Amino acid sequence: MGKGGGCVPSKKRVPSTAAVEAQRGEKNAPIPVEDESHVAEPNSASETTTPLRPVAKLKIFVVFYSMYGHVEGLARRMKKGVDGVEGMEGFLYRVPETLPSEVLEQMNAPPKEEGIPEIKAADLAEADGLLFGFPTRYGCMAAQMKAFFDSTGQLWREQKLAGKPAGFFVSTGTQGGGQETTAWTAITQLAHHGMLFVPIGYTFGAGMFKMDSIRGGSPYGAGVFAGDGSREPSDMELALAEHQGKYMAAVVKRLNVA
Repeated sequence: MGKGGGCVPSKKRVPSTAAVEAQRGEKNAPIPVEDESHVAEPNSASETTTPLRPVAKLKIFVVFYSMYGHVEGLARRMKKGVDGVEGMEGFLYRVPETLPSEVLEQMNAPPKEEGIPEIKAADLAEADGLLFGFPTRYGCMAAQMKAFFDSTGQLWREQKLAGKPAGFFVSTGTQGGGQETTAWTAITQLAHHGMLFVPIGYTFGAGMFKMDSIRGGSPYGAGVFAGDGSREPSDMELALAEHQGKYMAAVVKRLNVA
């Protein structure tokens, strides 16, 4: 038998034109002729069905500190943005509080919502991407967030966070209170871990250029003006936070394409 499954032409016999054309067609066929007999018909008895395993979603941790709830408001909308991207899932985490309860009471800080768990430094290694949110303290991140970063020494030694994409979002009391410098000075934390800083730039489009209302946020990340604490995040500030969640999710998804 020949390769195509037919009879081998006799050496003393010249192959017919039809036979030659058939052999040429075999070479150009998408599926080799020799394999066609092994292609099972749909729903045939020989067909075996392999159950599909659910594809694990990529995880983005939204890790924040919020004293009066402004940063938390951005964090929730940011998670919504992450969850809106197929194959992605956002998780909210708080960093531990460092101030005693009596001091928080004197500062009129509301109690923390129990539905959002506290994160431990080791948990960061499980994330595919990270978004850190915090209020400003004199143009830098709040001490609670800095204390959390200071607890990541073991991750730094083992290089567990190297290469992970991360971004920032902030709150300030005034327009000149550090919407940009708070994120800018936080980049050092990422640099020492070898992480990838992902700013949003001007990807929000026209919303980044509007001047008709007060709006927090910058090319470094989403932001909110807290004022004396009574001002709530505006619709534009929340929309920017949701956009950052979607943008980060898209970046993480692209980086994880095999």
